[in-house]
Amino acid sequence: MRTTQYLLATVKEDPADSELISQKLMVRAGLIRKLSSGIFSWLPLGFRVLTKVENIIRDELTKVGGMEIKMPNVQPAELWQESGRWELYGNELLKIYDRAERGFVFGPTHEEVITDIARSELRSYKQLPLTLYQIQTKFRDEIRPRYGVMRSREFIMKDAYSFHIDDASLEETYHAMYQAYCKIFTRMGLDFRPVEADSGAIGGDTSHEFQVIADVGEDTLVFSDKSDYAANVEKASAALPAALPAPSQALEKVATPDTKTIKSVCEHLNLPESKSIKALLVKGQDDAVVALFLRGDHQLNDIKAERHPLVFSPLSFVNEADIKASLDLPAGFIGPVGLAAKGVPVIVDRDAAALADFCCGANEVDQHFVGVNWQRDCETGEIADLRNVVAGDASPDGKGALQIKRGIEVGHIFQLGDKYSKALGANVLNEQGKGVALKMGCYGIGVSRVIAAAIEQHHDDRGIVWPKAMAPFQVAIVPMNYHKSQRVRELTDKLYQELQDAGIEVLLDDRRERPGVLFADMDLIGIPQRVVIGERGIDNGVLEHKLRTEKDNSEVSIDDIVQTVIQAS
Repeated sequence: MRTTQYLLATVKEDPADSELISQKLMVRAGLIRKLSSGIFSWLPLGFRVLTKVENIIRDELTKVGGMEIKMPNVQPAELWQESGRWELYGNELLKIYDRAERGFVFGPTHEEVITDIARSELRSYKQLPLTLYQIQTKFRDEIRPRYGVMRSREFIMKDAYSFHIDDASLEETYHAMYQAYCKIFTRMGLDFRPVEADSGAIGGDTSHEFQVIADVGEDTLVFSDKSDYAANVEKASAALPAALPAPSQALEKVATPDTKTIKSVCEHLNLPESKSIKALLVKGQDDAVVALFLRGDHQLNDIKAERHPLVFSPLSFVNEADIKASLDLPAGFIGPVGLAAKGVPVIVDRDAAALADFCCGANEVDQHFVGVNWQRDCETGEIADLRNVVAGDASPDGKGALQIKRGIEVGHIFQLGDKYSKALGANVLNEQGKGVALKMGCYGIGVSRVIAAAIEQHHDDRGIVWPKAMAPFQVAIVPMNYHKSQRVRELTDKLYQELQDAGIEVLLDDRRERPGVLFADMDLIGIPQRVVIGERGIDNGVLEHKLRTEKDNSEVSIDDIVQTVIQAS
């Protein structure tokens, strides 16, 4: 491809609303253009990268038996009402109406549609297992689109769905898809980690996220420094605490005036925050109030808390006025001693339950207890994992300590079970001739997001540094004085044709621009190799060859340049 015949839409200035490096470089390199908030057009260079990513995905999914289909973007409201998600999905669901006032959604995901296909087409266990996938545009009405294509409203996604007669078959396909995802992101040249994750609004019991390691990531990743254990912070757990030590202090009530916070209480009592517990009162099921107790130096994990059967979802904290009105308890001074007598269900975090001789509120204004011990002075109630892990915690598998990094989620796989098949009546006959609900798996990759994540990992102060598999072109030919020198033009055209004949994707920069402009643009768009052709090199029988990942260039003989480019591709 010649640049004079190509829409090479590079710009010098960063977009005014850009926040991330990937957002800036995707605009400056001419990959995308913003149409509206969270909605982008993909220009030729960006579309080539998209195609590269999609083809890697297609190749690996085909190897594990995936079959590509195409489902509608616009989905009837009736399907979402059947599944129960018409109201439950939330405000990100874009609801639209036709001229007859019939409701539709612009699909953010396609569980309902694929399940409708399954209930229409699948009749017997003999047709299973089956995996179908598509690569398609989705729409989620983000309240605050930002970071370019990283968090957009319209985006490109690969979503795959598998159907099974039982859990064993689902587990087998889930494992195969897990391995396929690892191969996909490895081929793309990404530094990534699969982590255990919460299933969220999609549903199901088992899920893994695939996270690209990046400082700008919105997700917090937890992993062991000595094993393969890794999880999203929403799911991560530390090792079980040691056995509860024996009490060594007597229970004592002490005055703690104007000390409503853990920090102020512990400073007043000259205690470390790790020797205190704090109370968090949340809404329970049937409008009950539930008391959660954590160690004073730990933070509540909202996702873990709201998944507890006693706790209302979404997690809702009880305000001070309601605490006073319904329980006659002073906010800031609540503790477990005597709390059971008020009929308040108690859930204690595992680490808080392992404390002895601790400090807590005395359920009286300006009063705290010290020397408190479970069982002797108060009941633990139910014990659960409620807290966020912190760096340095022991890994739950007993191997090493936990580390924390930031990540960008680019893929997510779920074992859905029969959530959608039961709701929509997708049944097949098993070997005994009995109708059973299909077991389902769901597997997503954010195709457009992968590109932004790759740039966050692969860039320098000159522009994008594409991994080879994702680069829009493999080599750029940059001739000096192409329009003035016949020798340069003839050799350039000859090399251009030879490389194309060898199956190499070539961008020939034949613009009438200064060398500095040509070099800067090729660095900006990140093509892995560059070949410079000039009069002086021709006189010496050499051409300049440079890898985008290297600082210096090298001289290669004209006779060897084609093989050099092929070997480096």
